[in-house]
Amino acid sequence: MTDFGRVSRFWDKQSGRYDKQMGFWDRRFFGDTREWVCGQAGGEVLEVAVGTGLNLPWYPDGVRLTGIDLSPAMLQHARRRAEDTGRALDARVGNAQQLDFPDAAFDTVVATFSLCAIPDDRAAVAEMWRVVRPGGLLLLADHVVSTSAPLRAVQRLLELITIPVGEEHFRRRPIEHVRAQGFTLERHERFHRGIVERLAARKPGD
Repeated sequence: MTDFGRVSRFWDKQSGRYDKQMGFWDRRFFGDTREWVCGQAGGEVLEVAVGTGLNLPWYPDGVRLTGIDLSPAMLQHARRRAEDTGRALDARVGNAQQLDFPDAAFDTVVATFSLCAIPDDRAAVAEMWRVVRPGGLLLLADHVVSTSAPLRAVQRLLELITIPVGEEHFRRRPIEHVRAQGFTLERHERFHRGIVERLAARKPGD
């Protein structure tokens, strides 16, 4: 059983240096992914694992944004970023595997570079399905298992350390859960030897 308190404390400790670390990965690997993802969001938007709010500048005007994260310290940074950018944000402590929202509460659900660190990513995708409205949009981006065998070997070695320490996985592919849940893929891109994957998928309905 996952000790969510331990995971929360781990990310609390990371919160002060998270932006610097992610800045490197954004420049080196992720490119325009945050803009690609957030630019498609609309209406009532839930960002799962909002972290320090690095995505906030990329959302279109007019979205009504709620963000949840397991780490209170991360959320403090996100609230400050929201104030600095003039973006309204309802930031709440929450568990991605058990979202505290009613069914069909959001038009769009967003998660960037976070399913890799959620203990049960399948459960998180199932919760995203539950809270997005029929016809609503799921927008995901993450680092995933590489298409290169040598890089997959490196990822496997990294996980020997990163999973016990911070639940950080390098060999997942959330798209498999997205398809299995019943979402319909609308856009899908994978690059950097398959390590980076981003997608837009819609929940069938109205």
